[in-house]
Amino acid sequence: MSISKTYFYYKSARKADDKEIKAYLLSLAVEHKRWGFDKMMQKAKSDNKPWNHKRVYRVYCELKLNIRVKPRKRLPKGEAKALVYPIQPNICWSMDFMTDVLCSGQKFRTLNIMDDYNRQALLIEPAFNLPSSEVTRLVDKLAMSRGYPKRIRVDNGPEFTASHFKQWAVNRGVDIVYIQPGKPAQNGLIERFNRTFREDVMDMNWFGSLDEVKRISDTWLEKYNHKRPHASLQGLSPMQFANRRKLLQSN
Repeated sequence: MSISKTYFYYKSARKADDKEIKAYLLSLAVEHKRWGFDKMMQKAKSDNKPWNHKRVYRVYCELKLNIRVKPRKRLPKGEAKALVYPIQPNICWSMDFMTDVLCSGQKFRTLNIMDDYNRQALLIEPAFNLPSSEVTRLVDKLAMSRGYPKRIRVDNGPEFTASHFKQWAVNRGVDIVYIQPGKPAQNGLIERFNRTFREDVMDMNWFGSLDEVKRISDTWLEKYNHKRPHASLQGLSPMQFANRRKLLQSN
């Protein structure tokens, strides 16, 4: 028949079964609706999955899990001011507020606090009113188990510029680092955390009460600190990163 033996005896390779990958990606997509491919691939590696990233990406596209990224507005570049990344915990904390509304239309705020060392979220406290006296009370309560940081980075909001807050910092031996007005990027670590919290929790839930906000936020916070991989932490969660760094330092 004028054909080669290799062509005659060739059998196509058996198509790989992607059921396990599909089930894994879909479970992540259900639990973390704002995760993209990079975050899912980091999670797969931390779970010791043996799949090649090209294969996972092919299945990811087949399932149409791609998240549309809104194009950023082009703004003139200002003077860059680099963040200092601590090499130990409790050197610098970042604090900021977020605002949302309950289903009744009543506004509430959350005080978010994180340790810049390993991006660990220390507190998400919702309330209808968070004056400087309440902020310092919450930090004092947090310090009972962690100790006080050497410095705290904040914006120029009235709660942080109040005389009560400044005097509290002096009494506790804490330096307050104020960012420049209108420069939220100088507090970029907590701003990035706020974005994740907004996408994963606030935009995904319709809250009926502050108790519900607190309950859902605390559950999410546990996963964020112990399970969510961070690209800036070599694909590790905040607690995994801290534990690995502690082990390396002890050796």
